[in-house]
Amino acid sequence: MPHRLIVALALCLVLAPVANGRGPVDTQAPIIDFGSRFLPVVARQGMVVGPERLASEIGLGILARGGNAVDAAVATGFALAVTYPRAGNLAGGGFMLVHLAEGNRQTLIDYRETAPRSADRDLFLNEAGELDNQRVYFSHQAAGVPGTVAGLVLAQTRYGSLPLAEVMAPAIALAENGLEVSFALNLEIAARAERLALNPEARKLFLTPAGAAPEVGTTWRQPELAWTLRQIAEHGHDGFYAGEVAARLVAEMKAGNGLITAEDLAGYRALEREPVRGSFQGVEVVSTPPPSSGGVHIIQMLNILEGYDLAAMGHNSAAYIHHLAEAMKLAYADRSEYLADPDFQPVPVARLVDKDYAARQRGLIDSTRATPSTEIAPGRVLLDESRDTTHYSVADRFGNVVSNTYTLNFSFGSHIAVPGTGMLLNNEMADFAANPGQPNAFGLVESETNKIEGGKRPLSSMSPTMLFRDGKPWLATGSPGGSLIITAVLQTVLNATAFDMNIASAAAEARVHHQWQPDKLVVEQGISPDTLRLLEGMGHTVDLAPRTLGRTQSIMLERGYLLGATDTRRPGGHVASY
Repeated sequence: MPHRLIVALALCLVLAPVANGRGPVDTQAPIIDFGSRFLPVVARQGMVVGPERLASEIGLGILARGGNAVDAAVATGFALAVTYPRAGNLAGGGFMLVHLAEGNRQTLIDYRETAPRSADRDLFLNEAGELDNQRVYFSHQAAGVPGTVAGLVLAQTRYGSLPLAEVMAPAIALAENGLEVSFALNLEIAARAERLALNPEARKLFLTPAGAAPEVGTTWRQPELAWTLRQIAEHGHDGFYAGEVAARLVAEMKAGNGLITAEDLAGYRALEREPVRGSFQGVEVVSTPPPSSGGVHIIQMLNILEGYDLAAMGHNSAAYIHHLAEAMKLAYADRSEYLADPDFQPVPVARLVDKDYAARQRGLIDSTRATPSTEIAPGRVLLDESRDTTHYSVADRFGNVVSNTYTLNFSFGSHIAVPGTGMLLNNEMADFAANPGQPNAFGLVESETNKIEGGKRPLSSMSPTMLFRDGKPWLATGSPGGSLIITAVLQTVLNATAFDMNIASAAAEARVHHQWQPDKLVVEQGISPDTLRLLEGMGHTVDLAPRTLGRTQSIMLERGYLLGATDTRRPGGHVASY
């Protein structure tokens, strides 16, 4: 493809000499500013790759002051609450995958939201037994108990090296003193201005008196958010889940007929879990366990595809995309039946990621025709064991690596702001099976295993992932995108492994997506029209994606270098390095 040729030529010119399309040898290779858009940015000491420039630079500043990757990840997470309000947050939740150089081990911090204690299975059904979408997506009842602050504080307390107040200081200063409105920020707020205007507090925080997004180049200050951040910096976990912040959140819940109580907030805890593990072509894959479905199904699909010579098929050829789509269907069918909060429902993780199970599932794939989704059911296993999410990756000079994904669910969550706090509420309750057996907001069909229950964590697709070669971290990646997250990360991993691409090419190549139901193969622009005709001839229903499929933020570690690439699919991404 012409784009790949241009990237390859540019890499040869800027980073020569290059071996196998990955990594520099020249120790004087420059850090190129435009590299964050088309080329891997190269560094030795530290790197933060994220969706927004200011937050990434804040994380880098923490690294430069001697902080480790966890310090930088926490600083970046709090800064994104200021600079990237569509998905950066205090009142959302997510997952942080951490590689610790000391002890050469990995851990997963689960700070997914939980359902309020009073929530029940039929919360969002009307008198006719039908789903009330307005309440699911844009009401106070749509908010789960937030986990972000608990997760970031837990990470900092256990694995950071600097005081929490020092790590949070740049975000507080930015909220208080203001930031210059970028093109990307203006675009993001403008896209949701009509919905934000329906909530008086959100309108006050994000829009001008005329109801428009702040103009590019103007200074946007958030004093109420600065106050909330300061409570957390001074009091840690209790600065959010108790005291005045909690009181203001509970007051807003009462005013809007929401469900979150002071008891719900006081009882919330982030959890540390063992990551899910697998392998692909000799590379160890470490990813996110339930209540995320991401890691399980990334490994499951890699296991299925490992039985084929993908390189011989050719990248994004009809044969390759066909087998990729068929593997996706099988995995998403399993997702509908088996994945849920493991504290409420047994999840057969070991069986789902077993290579023998993958071999059996591989036998269901016809290499010449697409199997209709109506003919695919969840696989038989023995039970013995948001599209506007955001992701960032961090690596430090000590060998620590962090891959973090967190979200409000929809862009700007429920579009409801809590007075006096500067923060938006999530609408993560939509990630439960509000009406089991029926598609959710992302078209995913889920069973009773993901029904609403008080204290339960909704099933997620968030998939912060790391790859290891010879026991050492090699790639950290992740993506937003709701149901698209899993397949975006999968294809980034395949591009880097099976097709030996450098991280910029791995991120930039056109992607496809199939999630079993609906029975559609969604493709980005960039796939050959001839390839699409061949796929249609094999029985695939091909749809051109109305928007991009995911947005990865990745770091590749090669021979002592850090190679960072932010996905070019949306404006505003940035690689900060030194």
